[in-house]
Amino acid sequence: MAELLTIEQAQRLILERVRPLPAERVKLESAAGRVLAEPATALVDLPPFANSAMDGFALRAADTPGTLPVVERIPAGRPAEKSLQAGEAMGIATGGALPEGADAVVPIEYVVERDNEIEIAEPVAPTANVRPRGGDVRAGQGVVAAGARLGPAQLGALAAAGVAEVACGARPRAAVLATGTELRRPGEPLGPGEIYEANGLILGAQLASAGACAERLPAIVDTEQAHREAIARGLEHDLLVTSGGVSVGPHDLVRRIEAELGVEEVFWRVAVKPGKPVSFGVRGSTLVFGLPGNPVSSLVGFELFVRPAVVALQGASEPLPRFEPGRLGSDVRVNPHRDELVRARTRNGEEGAVVLDPLSGQESHMIARASGADALVLLPRGEGELSAGASVRYLRLG
Repeated sequence: MAELLTIEQAQRLILERVRPLPAERVKLESAAGRVLAEPATALVDLPPFANSAMDGFALRAADTPGTLPVVERIPAGRPAEKSLQAGEAMGIATGGALPEGADAVVPIEYVVERDNEIEIAEPVAPTANVRPRGGDVRAGQGVVAAGARLGPAQLGALAAAGVAEVACGARPRAAVLATGTELRRPGEPLGPGEIYEANGLILGAQLASAGACAERLPAIVDTEQAHREAIARGLEHDLLVTSGGVSVGPHDLVRRIEAELGVEEVFWRVAVKPGKPVSFGVRGSTLVFGLPGNPVSSLVGFELFVRPAVVALQGASEPLPRFEPGRLGSDVRVNPHRDELVRARTRNGEEGAVVLDPLSGQESHMIARASGADALVLLPRGEGELSAGASVRYLRLG
């Protein structure tokens, strides 16, 4: 039997076959969570004019210390009516445009004001409390790089720089298909041997959070005709994610039917727990993922293998999951043959360290237990156990 792929090998094989989708123009107010397809540049200097960083008084540094008359008061949004002359001061609000002739601002709490005059006891340095024009970015300079996902900070920077529309990678069209004669929709009565279908909802939510437009196909029974019709429909999308039917049982039809429909299987089975029987293939430009039927296996397989493909389709520069450092909160036995993703809860430890407490009930069918997890802890294969306090890497959930 062929040696199982490592997680990293499987991820590399997937990303080698991803071709980013074409870019589309998106209004900035609708671009949250989208991936930038080309660099976005500032349309104006930011700030667009020299302005005050404090509530205080605009003046010439050479006139300090001393007593100066206040000849005008400048609110934010309205420039001074005249230039500042030597020996004068102007009141100014935070963000107010620095008047011509001024080169510094003294904060209001550093002066004594009486009868429309201010007394400055200490010298003020040139440019003190002044935000220079273009000090953040100059017109024509890059604000956000291509491949970046647009979060609040990026959107705010683009808006401040005058950008109203950006080029973003198109959102992938994804189909989700759960397989199994035993599956029933929540709310329906259960017969003998039947269970409620949860994987479609899990995967649909994960796809949406990754930026895809997900269509949940109706769950199908274990017949060749049902599989062929549903898979053919799913292959019309940019991405097809199936759940169940990828192992070696007599009712595991997914991989065979996909092959008959022209899917080239790139790999099957990865040395990971849970989720070993995950499969990946392509037909034309469509990426095809087969995840195991156990809910936790499906959830973990998506985070490791499907999410990177979804964000790479959108043009993300760093599509792989970002593992963070933490410490185990209790002893954990490691798997000798497969890397394992253990569900855990995070808490704050000493000196800011993140402590990860593994949950009880790590079997791959225990989705109710997994609902209490906010992290997946990566335990590399090995012998024995890792002790509480050991350094580990973890992936955030939710």
